[in-house]
Amino acid sequence: MRIATWNINGIKARLDNLLLWLRQTQPDIACLQEIKTTDSSFPRERIEDLGYYIETHGQKSFNGVALLSKMRPDDISRGLPQGGNTAEDPQARFIEGVYSLKGRAIRVASLYLPNGNPVWDDSAAEITADTAGISKKYAYKLAWIERLYHFARQRLALEEDFILAGDYNVIPAPQDAARPEQWQQDALFLPATHKGFRKLLNLGLTDALRAVSNGEAYTFWDYQAGAWPKNNGIRIDHMLLSPEAADRLRCAFVQKEIRGWEKASDHVPVWIEIAE
Repeated sequence: MRIATWNINGIKARLDNLLLWLRQTQPDIACLQEIKTTDSSFPRERIEDLGYYIETHGQKSFNGVALLSKMRPDDISRGLPQGGNTAEDPQARFIEGVYSLKGRAIRVASLYLPNGNPVWDDSAAEITADTAGISKKYAYKLAWIERLYHFARQRLALEEDFILAGDYNVIPAPQDAARPEQWQQDALFLPATHKGFRKLLNLGLTDALRAVSNGEAYTFWDYQAGAWPKNNGIRIDHMLLSPEAADRLRCAFVQKEIRGWEKASDHVPVWIEIAE
C-alpha cells in the first residue's frame, strides 16, 4: 500500500497539478493539507473520475484537510479532539479515516499543525501567566501539539496500523534545514516546539523518512528569495507511524521534483509504502 501526504496550498489553484500527480503516481491514499475551501466547494468530480473516494474537512480560504482513497473508508472523524469541556476547534486542521486492509484496520490521519508565527507578543491583554511573552498563535500551536499527543496516545493503545501524516510545521533537527541558523527564532524550530514533537515521538511513533535515511529530505521551499533554485529547503512534512505500521514499512521518500512544476505548491509529497 502506497500512502502520500502533500500540502497542496490551495486545491483550486493546484487542481491540474493534483490530477496529473494522481494519474502518474496512483497513491492508494493521499492526505492533503491547506485545501483552502469549504467542503461544498471542493472540486470533487474530476478527482472522483480517477477512482478516488473523497473526504474533506474544509474551511473557507484557510486551512482545510482531505483524504483521497481508492477504497471506501469505514469511518471518518473530523477535527482533533479538544479534551475537557473546551469548545470545538474552529480551524479545520485534522481528519482521520479508518480503512479495511486484509482483515485488519488501518487508521490514516491528515493533519495541518499550526504555524505559530509570530512567536512573541508584547500585548499583556493577549498572554497568560503560563505563556508570558508568547503570542496567541504560538500558544495555540503548543496547545495543538499537546492535544495531538493525547490523541495519539489513545490511538496507539488500539495496537493498530496508525499513520499521522501531514504538514507539522516542525523542523525536527538542524539537519532538516539547509540553513538552520535562519530558523533559530522561528516557531518551527524553537525549543518548546522541539520538546512537543519529541514528546509525541516518544510515545513510540516512528518518523518514516528518518527510519530509512539520514540524508537531505527537504519538503518545503519558500516562494521568496529564490529558495527553490538555491535549494534552501526545510523538512516540515512528516509521516509518523505506530509500531504496527512501522513493522510493515518498506520505503519512504520525498518527491522533490514536484516543486519544479509550473504553479507548484511550496511543499512536495512525502511517500511511504507499507506491506499489506
